[in-house]
Amino acid sequence: MQKVILRLQDATKQFSENTTPAVKNVSLTLQTGNILGLLGPSGCGKTTLLRIIGGFERPQTGIVEIDGQIVGDRTTWIPPEKRDIGIVFQDYALFPHLTVTENVAFGLKGYGKQQIQKRVAQALTLVRLEGFEKRYPYELSGGQQQRVALARALAPQPKLMLLDEPLSNLDIQVRLQLREEIRDILKAAGTSAIFVTHDQEEALAVSDIVGVMRQGHLEQIGTPEEIYTHPASRFVAEFVTQANFLPARRQGNLWETEIGCFAVKASHSHEIGEMMIRQEDFILKPATDAPVVIRTRRFLGREYRYCLQTPSGKELHARTMINTAIPEGTRVQLSIADDAVRIFPSK
Repeated sequence: MQKVILRLQDATKQFSENTTPAVKNVSLTLQTGNILGLLGPSGCGKTTLLRIIGGFERPQTGIVEIDGQIVGDRTTWIPPEKRDIGIVFQDYALFPHLTVTENVAFGLKGYGKQQIQKRVAQALTLVRLEGFEKRYPYELSGGQQQRVALARALAPQPKLMLLDEPLSNLDIQVRLQLREEIRDILKAAGTSAIFVTHDQEEALAVSDIVGVMRQGHLEQIGTPEEIYTHPASRFVAEFVTQANFLPARRQGNLWETEIGCFAVKASHSHEIGEMMIRQEDFILKPATDAPVVIRTRRFLGREYRYCLQTPSGKELHARTMINTAIPEGTRVQLSIADDAVRIFPSK
């Protein structure tokens, strides 16, 4: 049975009396060796929550426990440097006048010389920067600088790593490569981690568990597959999957929309709602009398992305593989892959 490395209970942080809490009654647990992705739009509280866990912010209420030790509650507050955590920020925060080796060794105060050399070598091997020991930060690319920052945080072998938008300052190609590497590095080190991001794809790719935040609340927490396929709210469905939503009314066993009627297997107590349809679940079939028209088609390499217009003027988006290439202006009948429809209560 996996051990719990982090337990957070009813954490609330309000910066001033007249404002909405930045974090409100958040509770979660993280198992040893797992990566938790905190996902949400700007201002949702994810960085504040990370700072509470790290000891940089003190909440008004709640308990923070790391590896079985309470590091924060109403009477206890242990500072960041005594929490046995490693931290990686988005701006690298490397010392420009120190070499790679010196930067990585910076957090190893109190260790013997041989132990420092060993830890630095191990950390640089983990992040695949052997041979870069004597270089200075200005001699490295952005991706390499972020790997040095990661090595520096890993060198003391912390119980928990906190990563605050570590890839957001990188070019897209470097970002895509490094997100795969970060997961591999953390898994190879056996380190538990919390990874803050506003990028849905990044959170799903890097994390074992994803927590979706909204206005200070933890809206849903689960595996990437659970979050994507079974969103708990319209917000999660909209933010994580960029799903389409259509007004729908129940008619017997079917739900009626302006583009057609669809079966929904789950039972619902309400008669009207919002039908969620993910972009990849649409099936497009040209038909001259169809109610929907293709406004635009964009080629994205492995797929096409269509913008569709309904009779009411509403825009829907669909993604298909490149073997389905339907011209702009074509009228299409829409059907939906089996079991792919969800109904949420109307706003």
